[in-house]
Amino acid sequence: MELKTKSLAANHHLLTQLLKWVNLRPEEGERTGLMFAFYTTVSIGLRWAEDSTVALFLDEYGVGPLPWIYIASAAMGIALVFLYSWLQKIFPLRWVVVAIAPCMVVPLIFLVLLHKGVTISYLTVIVVFLLRLWVDSLYVVNDLNTSIVANQIFNIREIKRTYPIVSSGLLVADVISGFSLPWLLQFAKLNRVIIIACGVIFLGSAILAYLTYQYRGVFPDAPQRVLPQEQASRHRRLEAPLRRYTLQLFAFVGLLQIMGLLIDFQYLQELKFNLGDKELAGFLGLFGGIVGLCELTTQWFVSSRLIERFGVFFSAALLPVAVGFIVPGAIFVLNLLPGIQSVAFFWGLVGLKFADELLRYTFVVSSGPVLYQPIPERIRSRMQALSGGTAEAIATGLAGFVIFLTLLIGGNFASTPVQKWIFIAETAVVAIGCLRVVWVLRSRYVDLLVLSAERGELSASKVGLRAFKQGVVKALEETGNTTDKHSCIELLAQIDPQGAAEILAGLLFKLAPDLQHHCLEVMLAAGAKAEYVSEVRWLLERPPGVVNPEVFALALRYVWLAETHPNLSLLEDYLHPRHHSLVRGTAAALLLRQGTPIQKAAATKTLRRMLTHKQEVERINAVKALREAVYLQALRIHVPNLLQDESLRVRCAVLEMIAATRMEEYYPALLKALYYKSTRETAMRALVKMENEALEMLLQLATNVYKPEVLRMYAWRTIAHISTLEALETLWLHLESSWGATRYHILRSVLKIQKQSEVTNLVDRFQHSRVESLIDQELKFLGEIYAAYIDLKARQNFESYEIQERVAIIEELLQRALQEMEWDVKERILLLLRLLYSPEKMQAAAFNLRSESGANLARGLEILEHTVNLPTKSLLLNILDQRSPQEKLSYLVEAGLVEYEPFSPSERIRRMLTLGKFFSDWCLACCFHFAQVNRIRLTINEILLALRHPTGFVREAAIAYLGVVSQRVLLELLPKLQQDSHPLVATQVQELINKYPHKSDVDAKYEIPHHV
Repeated sequence: MELKTKSLAANHHLLTQLLKWVNLRPEEGERTGLMFAFYTTVSIGLRWAEDSTVALFLDEYGVGPLPWIYIASAAMGIALVFLYSWLQKIFPLRWVVVAIAPCMVVPLIFLVLLHKGVTISYLTVIVVFLLRLWVDSLYVVNDLNTSIVANQIFNIREIKRTYPIVSSGLLVADVISGFSLPWLLQFAKLNRVIIIACGVIFLGSAILAYLTYQYRGVFPDAPQRVLPQEQASRHRRLEAPLRRYTLQLFAFVGLLQIMGLLIDFQYLQELKFNLGDKELAGFLGLFGGIVGLCELTTQWFVSSRLIERFGVFFSAALLPVAVGFIVPGAIFVLNLLPGIQSVAFFWGLVGLKFADELLRYTFVVSSGPVLYQPIPERIRSRMQALSGGTAEAIATGLAGFVIFLTLLIGGNFASTPVQKWIFIAETAVVAIGCLRVVWVLRSRYVDLLVLSAERGELSASKVGLRAFKQGVVKALEETGNTTDKHSCIELLAQIDPQGAAEILAGLLFKLAPDLQHHCLEVMLAAGAKAEYVSEVRWLLERPPGVVNPEVFALALRYVWLAETHPNLSLLEDYLHPRHHSLVRGTAAALLLRQGTPIQKAAATKTLRRMLTHKQEVERINAVKALREAVYLQALRIHVPNLLQDESLRVRCAVLEMIAATRMEEYYPALLKALYYKSTRETAMRALVKMENEALEMLLQLATNVYKPEVLRMYAWRTIAHISTLEALETLWLHLESSWGATRYHILRSVLKIQKQSEVTNLVDRFQHSRVESLIDQELKFLGEIYAAYIDLKARQNFESYEIQERVAIIEELLQRALQEMEWDVKERILLLLRLLYSPEKMQAAAFNLRSESGANLARGLEILEHTVNLPTKSLLLNILDQRSPQEKLSYLVEAGLVEYEPFSPSERIRRMLTLGKFFSDWCLACCFHFAQVNRIRLTINEILLALRHPTGFVREAAIAYLGVVSQRVLLELLPKLQQDSHPLVATQVQELINKYPHKSDVDAKYEIPHHV
């Protein structure tokens, strides 16, 4: 039994190593193997059929009618593609991909039998033509089938690793069919070889049927008839960019096909001129075998690694560069040498065909399916069929027309050598066009990925100011949703706060009261200006009761603040009780600001009466009015009572008044208001208005680790909302010196600042290196986490089953704590990346990376790969991917960011406690529980640090550890620990005192802070 286990382990290790050599992961092995078997088997049959039909065709026609084959193949290909797309609307996708190939093979068998039995010459000619045409159509269907199935069973990241192996099935087929066809022709005629090929294709279809059955969950259950409403709406939003992207894909596939056919025609023409019929078939087989071996080696060991390292677009560009520039240049240079022109041209075209085959069926084929991944999954297979298949078909016909036209014109006006150079020049022109399309595709690839993730943001900086102002005027004048109009006013105030008054003042008489109120608030925030007084005064001149009191009060304040020499005697009339309380309060505040001593006394009396009134509205409006008062004078004595007012609205109004009037003695009340959910928003808004004056006290609160975390979080958020350069620099300085949850809160705060364009430029210009350094710090800390994952899995054997079970539970808790910290670090890394790159792209990437779906995770990684340009990009992608801790740690070690040395569990725990400030509170508590159950000796300094920790359950874990490992030290500390404020710790200490009553009065030698 033990021998069998060792054998299985050895086989598993060998399989793992084999998958690693070909750049595959264990979970991808089965799917890749089945896809490879299917594609190889079908391709062997197709290759035999193709070489046999090519030999029959060239024997019957020569190379002259090849353009007609290309044109007819184009028409046939277009018809097949539309048939394929139509079938997906009638039948489920899995049925279509399984049944299409066998259904296409049956007519091929019929044509072979017809060719064998026909004796009439012209019918034989037609049948040979149809045979050649039908095999080309089979290639179209097989390529579509393979790429569509691959896109269904692999995600966008997996397909980069797996599809090079899958597509190498064609190369294996080239080797097998190339070397076996000459031997097969010794025993069977061409017709019989085609029948054998059909049987092999049926076998490949059976493998595909098994594969799609095993993974039927990834195929849609229903035909693609009608999109659901939600998906249809999403598709409409993507329609324009999707159409542009698919047109570029169409051009890319088409240009590649034209380039391939031009090269194929030149290659076959040169072979026909230099070789006989029998020699030609043999040369085709040997050439295919040699090329297949080279392609196979490249595909298995080079292709996937190159695509992962340099990307799909670099790989896709290799083919047009080689066949458009490098090889034609070599042919031109060799033809300059005397005496070898004919030989040089022959082997030059063989080399051109070799480069085309090698690069097309390795890098380009491997990159192709990845380019369709940004297309939404629901419509991807249809778009792939219509775009790819139709493009190839149309390109085939276009290539045939170009070849035919070149032969027709060249035959009359140019010699044969000149015709050859014309074909090479045409190939180079197509290659240049292909490179251009690759460049455009690259720019639209990530944009479509982000759009398809439906995680974009609107930036006000992208709005044209003049056009937007015209739109605001039109929106406010027309009848419509009031909420939308409020949004227009708010956005106008954000984009152009100084110019907003010009637009809004002229619209005041047309707007509803709530919109008038909003407009006046925006105008006052920008400063009262004399040029708009006439428009605002119109509101004051309306009949009594017509204008809303809140609007009237704002208009009153605007007019009296804007005028240089206001008539204050008119304000005294507004102090009369017949006026609304808000109007009275506003008039009193203005008189306190600008009035005579007698007027100020009257205003003070009015406000005192309102502040002590029984009605809540009176008190609220009085406090609101005090916000604008310069000197509160005798009214200050009412503030303490107002802070304790039974009305929440009154208390909130007082907080705003304290900030507006800068009453320093009551600043602690503003900070205290952050504790409570009911007053938190008001307190934050008030502190933000104080700007830099509030910075120091907020910073003291945010950096006090003994304050609740939620309170510190809101302190950082408030600093961020202040949005001054001093606040920005404060956040950056503490971002670099903080860690864990504090760094996360500061990052979220910095991102709020980044939304302002001028600060964004500042971050981009000066803080880039600081962000890179922070990312490196996070990666180094991940190394500590992965090292702990590995070293703390070593289990010990205990005599008692209960102890063993408890140890297992504690170990699992510690592993979970490490996993949670890993998630937190990844979140911080994604937030740091948002500081450097497009928020829309990073938001889409983060949304997909948080998903449990493998396809969404791959989409997020793909967005990062094409957006991030840091030196550690490949390391980041591997860390954010689904890999084991051992693999991730090895990547960090290879990058030189960490050094790993295996530690025993006790050494690793002590190292974690040494780095305690970096680890989460729960992880530290788990470390003490782990040390307790495993009897790990810790230093007194490590224990004291935990007993001084601001989090209660960390102190509780340290006390529990001492209770088991060192009762003497615990008894010395118990008197001091009685003062702990946390209920959990206090209860624990009391239980220990009750347990050791005669020893709990020992004097403590170790100091524990009283505030703990």
